[in-house]
Amino acid sequence: MKKLISCGVALAAVTSLVGMSVFAAKNYTSKDLVSLGDALLGRGPVLEGQDVTGDGIVNVFDLIAMRQAMLTTGEFVQSTVPATEENVRYIGRNYYDGETLWLVHSGSAAQFTVSGKSASVTISGGGNENNDEKSRPRYAVIVDGEIILDELIDKAEKTVTLFEGETNRTAKVEVIHLSEANNGAVGLKSVTVDSDALKPVSPTAKKDLTIEFIGDSITCAYGVEGKDQYENFKTSTENFMKSYAYLTAKQLDADYSSVSYSGFGVISGYTSDALNTDSIIPPIYTQIAKSTYTQPWDFESHKSDVVVINLGTNDDTYLSKDFENRCDTYTEGYVDFLGTVRENNPDAYIICTVGTMGCEEVYPLIEKAVAQFTQETGDKKVTSFQSATQNMADGLGSDWHPSAVTHQKAAYFLADFICKTIGRESDEMGVNVTSGLDYQLTEAEGTNGFGFYSDWNNSYHYTVVSGGVSPEDISVSMEPFGLKAGAKYSLSFTAEATEGVTLPVYVKNGSTVLFEDEYTGKGTGSKVTYTCEFTVKDAVSQASLVFGIGANDGLAFGIESVELTRIG
Repeated sequence: MKKLISCGVALAAVTSLVGMSVFAAKNYTSKDLVSLGDALLGRGPVLEGQDVTGDGIVNVFDLIAMRQAMLTTGEFVQSTVPATEENVRYIGRNYYDGETLWLVHSGSAAQFTVSGKSASVTISGGGNENNDEKSRPRYAVIVDGEIILDELIDKAEKTVTLFEGETNRTAKVEVIHLSEANNGAVGLKSVTVDSDALKPVSPTAKKDLTIEFIGDSITCAYGVEGKDQYENFKTSTENFMKSYAYLTAKQLDADYSSVSYSGFGVISGYTSDALNTDSIIPPIYTQIAKSTYTQPWDFESHKSDVVVINLGTNDDTYLSKDFENRCDTYTEGYVDFLGTVRENNPDAYIICTVGTMGCEEVYPLIEKAVAQFTQETGDKKVTSFQSATQNMADGLGSDWHPSAVTHQKAAYFLADFICKTIGRESDEMGVNVTSGLDYQLTEAEGTNGFGFYSDWNNSYHYTVVSGGVSPEDISVSMEPFGLKAGAKYSLSFTAEATEGVTLPVYVKNGSTVLFEDEYTGKGTGSKVTYTCEFTVKDAVSQASLVFGIGANDGLAFGIESVELTRIG
């Protein structure tokens, strides 16, 4: 019997075995692998043929060699692999017609790992290459995180080289549809690879969290790369990888699916006045897509943990013309749609939002719909969340749509809200921890003045009459908020103060100062924009942001646009 040595043997020679193909002559099975493992652990006998390396000893190197033999054929050959779910992982709502995988919606993608000396994919236009140049589908090919191709479909069929050479390589590949379903799908026919692997193309692993986004042009990232608000729509400026939806999923390391169409709503699509029922989501939600892809969507095989509904911006073009008489119709339609979403996603958390492009009057209708649905069904996993309205200072995309900066900010807030909704700790990245907090005034004895708050721009103004002897004798603060241990924060605000007066600003934990600085006023009517960065050593749950305005009789002070945001 051959000598058996311990698995604890030094593995210095492992690299000499990796990549060897001489042992691939025998086709080993998983049963052979288990049997050898048992022998090495002393749970079974050493059997004939387990000396895989042929060195007269059965040891851990035989286990490594057997695993390697099970992964390779011993010979490099070129093969073409179809884009089936056995070979590639489908992201979002896609459709395989027996020959081609159609990436239908915004963000719909195929992900896989490929091993070999060279590899390529075959892309199909499906007739969409004949669209007007401004409406051809846009897609990207990504290899190991690097975008190697980003273009509009312009050919009926095209081969895209992923990598090539004489060195064997294993790479993660993604083909993703960047524009929207309204302008057609992108086809992935196959993957061609020169490889010695038994299975050269394999699906990537599924993530632990899956989020479905239901929306309109905002979710599609309409015009996110447009030069300004005066530029009209074209697919070349639509990029789902810059959408709040994609960025939210990325931040939470989640899989995603998008069902979104520009101009669509719950009861009415975009309109000048009359009800537009040709462009609404509810009738097509249970299908893969509208028009060409009307096959039922398999919710059972594609379960979502969270569903985000971002609809109402286009409905508002109908509601606003006679809001009082039309709002109840919207609420009723929203409740009905919630029923459809719940029926097909029985275990998901449902988050309902609107507001990125304004439409503040629509959000209370969504709140009402959520409350009504909860009361009627007892469903406790449906909630609402008002998106922050885009800031003109962050730029605008085509046709007044959100910029990339706005989408990123929206993603930060939504990711934080999702974490709180599902009971997961949030990293609070990009979230303004002072958002929603009121200004608080503290006046020491003997000091006085008068102040007022303006909800128009969330600002606070105070005129000091008697300021005492110290800046802290009168202070304006925002509290309480939490700060993460080891996190880096950016503080910014716009202030107005009497010219030449220098005022302190603090971030405190009780009486402990975590950060302090100062800024100087430029006079009434001259606003100072202040920014700084600082790092917090330990976690704080009851922090405060304090502006000292005492010791300055007659001081006119104003503060607005306060943001304290985690950036690292």
